[in-house]
Amino acid sequence: MQESSDPPFEATYKRLFEKVMAAPEVSGVAECELPMIDLNELKLGELSKRACKKKIARASQEWGFFQVINHGICREVLKKMREEQAKLFAKPFSDKAAYNFSAGSYRWGTPSATCLAQLSWSEAFHVSVSDLLASPNIHNNLCSIMGQYARMVSELSQKLVGILASELGQKSELLKEKCVESTCYLRLNRYPACPIFPEMFGIMPHTDSDFITVLHQDQIGGLQLVKDGSWFAVKPNPQALVINIGDLFQAWSNNVYKSVEHRVVANPVYERFSTAYFFCPSYDTVIASGVEPCVYRSFTFGEYRKQVQQDVKIFGHKIGLPRFLLRTH
Repeated sequence: MQESSDPPFEATYKRLFEKVMAAPEVSGVAECELPMIDLNELKLGELSKRACKKKIARASQEWGFFQVINHGICREVLKKMREEQAKLFAKPFSDKAAYNFSAGSYRWGTPSATCLAQLSWSEAFHVSVSDLLASPNIHNNLCSIMGQYARMVSELSQKLVGILASELGQKSELLKEKCVESTCYLRLNRYPACPIFPEMFGIMPHTDSDFITVLHQDQIGGLQLVKDGSWFAVKPNPQALVINIGDLFQAWSNNVYKSVEHRVVANPVYERFSTAYFFCPSYDTVIASGVEPCVYRSFTFGEYRKQVQQDVKIFGHKIGLPRFLLRTH
């Protein structure tokens, strides 16, 4: 009998499936289309260029999410990346568990979950780009295309972050110096079909602990975000990459740009693939807005990551930026 490629969710989390009342409510969500930015406008006249930058900043303030087309990442690279990703996840579960790029890079489920609302029905390879660049060629085509993809997305991220900094009236030199390719992360995600949909998250509601995230997703759908206090399902666009603001940019912008809570909902029939690029600084980078009155105290990225990891271990979920609010009373 051939070993399944799926992680053993039901066997591992059997006790949680008996607590039916603890399942999350994820159905009945209206669909939305994210603001669309055509980056070709940056190559046109000064008026078009300025208008494009304003649209990027406005979407980051009002939505915390937007999508980009004509982003400079060629279709062939995106196609090859997805093909190699699908091959990797099609391997038997035991092979994937042993196929670490570095210690702990393969992850699945939610080890700290105490109820179904804390369980993520997904598996992923979370890879430091510095580890990827240092890896021997044992992963062949996969490592090669991941490295090529990371370089392209790094250039896109630098461009977008530079625009967002300039729209705040701030210089982006710190971000360009501290957020280099080797300090960033790639996460290859697979969300297996889930027979108990819609009472299951593919990934729990969360915000991202970076400056921005660049997401390449397939057409299955499942990404949802909070807008004006309500959850909305993001309509997939085959031509676009999805960009979202992370916690570090919200703090650095003094709450001008919004790091918005989002999640993925499991699908009853189809598996879903996505690739996320997390644009991160070095651990010693100090995050401070320099604007008065400051909403958050200054902190390093390393300090932030450590606090998030501690909270997840203790409470089962991330607390994030509220931990770093300056108390004014």
